[in-house]
Amino acid sequence: MARARWFDLGLGLSLISSAAGCQSLIQAVSLAVSLADCEHHASFAFVAAGAYLAGSDTAERDYAYQISAEAQAETPEEVATELAQLRDRRWFDFEPERQTQSLPAFCMGRNLITNAEYEAFVQATGHPIPDISRQDYQAQGFLVHSFETVQPYRWQDDRYPEGTANQPVVLVSYGDAVAYADWRGEQDGVMYRLPTAAEWEKAARGTDGRYFPWGSQWQPDATNWAGDTVAEGVSAIATYPLSRSIYGLEDMAGNVFEFTSLDDDGEVIMKGCGWDDSPGFCRAAYRHDRPIGSRHILFGFRLVLASTSR
Repeated sequence: MARARWFDLGLGLSLISSAAGCQSLIQAVSLAVSLADCEHHASFAFVAAGAYLAGSDTAERDYAYQISAEAQAETPEEVATELAQLRDRRWFDFEPERQTQSLPAFCMGRNLITNAEYEAFVQATGHPIPDISRQDYQAQGFLVHSFETVQPYRWQDDRYPEGTANQPVVLVSYGDAVAYADWRGEQDGVMYRLPTAAEWEKAARGTDGRYFPWGSQWQPDATNWAGDTVAEGVSAIATYPLSRSIYGLEDMAGNVFEFTSLDDDGEVIMKGCGWDDSPGFCRAAYRHDRPIGSRHILFGFRLVLASTSR
């Protein structure tokens, strides 16, 4: 029988709040991790300190609208209609303006945390399995898919769905991700945290301001997105080589969105894009936020090595 969920209870909310506070503290006190430190962790990749081009400008946002419209329509008339509708929704208008930013070095997980990895955490700690009820799914208000689409991703008897061991774990909240990071750090004798939104963006696009991990031109076969003809839903990690960033990080476009840092309103900034998204959403500059208790089949996470000691 599935374990009882905890995020929608009063106690659960306080636990999530505490977890979020701890995560912010870990981010604040993270020690510089050297290349040598990172190389001792084969499943992590080093991103050197220094400047990179962040955010987007008008030209990039215009391109995002255009390729998204073209992906959803066939004739010029249909593309024009779709383009107008996308612009009316202003999906990309609120991205941070293009600017040069600088970050310290960091060491990020090459892959999203998988179902198999998360199962080890559940079994060791008794932490609730990834799940959401129909009522809570509908109450979130950003349905995107019917609950029937969610059903195949739900765990049963503390076990992930058959054949999904190497898929990113989904239906977890920000608080679940933070709890996993803390537990995994205890096992490895280090400290882990979630990436900041800025770290995730640099890790995805490098220093030259490219729109996607592979460059600034959309390639339909590069990732798991709405028009992909290979995957149906979440795909196994590292399935799309072109979505590997210059640092060796997999799935830095497509497949699932990823939890990163919290914004000023206490919501979690989501980076990346999902398997059901249009091309414009798969740019490294795109971002949106969600409440920290949110769970969805489009949301996953990866880790950053915060310190080599605890």
